[in-house]
Amino acid sequence: MALLELDGVSACYGKVEAIKGLTLRVGEGEIVTLLGANGAGKSTTLRTVSGLIKSSSGDIRFGQSSLADLSAEAIVRLGVAHVPEGRRVFPGLSVFENIALGSSNRKTTRAERALEVRRMFEVFPEIEPFANALGWTLSGGQQQMVAIARGLMARPRLLLLDEPSLGLAPMVVQQVYRVISDIRRQGTTVLLVEQNAHMALSVADRGYVLETGRLVIEGRPEELWSNDEVRLAYLGGRKT
Repeated sequence: MALLELDGVSACYGKVEAIKGLTLRVGEGEIVTLLGANGAGKSTTLRTVSGLIKSSSGDIRFGQSSLADLSAEAIVRLGVAHVPEGRRVFPGLSVFENIALGSSNRKTTRAERALEVRRMFEVFPEIEPFANALGWTLSGGQQQMVAIARGLMARPRLLLLDEPSLGLAPMVVQQVYRVISDIRRQGTTVLLVEQNAHMALSVADRGYVLETGRLVIEGRPEELWSNDEVRLAYLGGRKT
């Protein structure tokens, strides 16, 4: 069953068409990855789904709801959380406060928020010792975990992750991807944008490869990785 469907979606930055007639689907409980070079339209696709950019044509359906004319706030309330590229942790707030902000789409008491943040620390034990530290003092990998935890505080059915491995050391990237796999096992569907094709395909059920805003090919990870032409052009070279 499809949780998210894009049907012929286009979106523009000014007069520049960033995605062009894009059609894709994300099934309930899947991890689906969008791959491609810089400028392929991957991040724009996530921003269009989350309402940060309005589509110029086509339809976006989330469950039984059309997202095309909804505000970003309304889309969050439906159960879509977006963790943007660059982490964007609030530097003047503590780690605890940063994570708690993720529940702002729901009516919760202070005690309920505190309990939920504590549960996030169970998922992300690496950042629990820094609960009272300011966001800017954390490493890049720790900030990424804070950003994902903040997204999960919205209790989303669909989590949009934009370049979660960007700028991180290889060992930290592996930690982040273990968390992404755990998120899916706990019932959250994930649409993942990533330039690290090897890591993305290691956790994904299916992948879509984009080039200049258009869909080039789709398939299961083993299908994409075994296609010599696709692998050399879009996935970073030879098989490992």
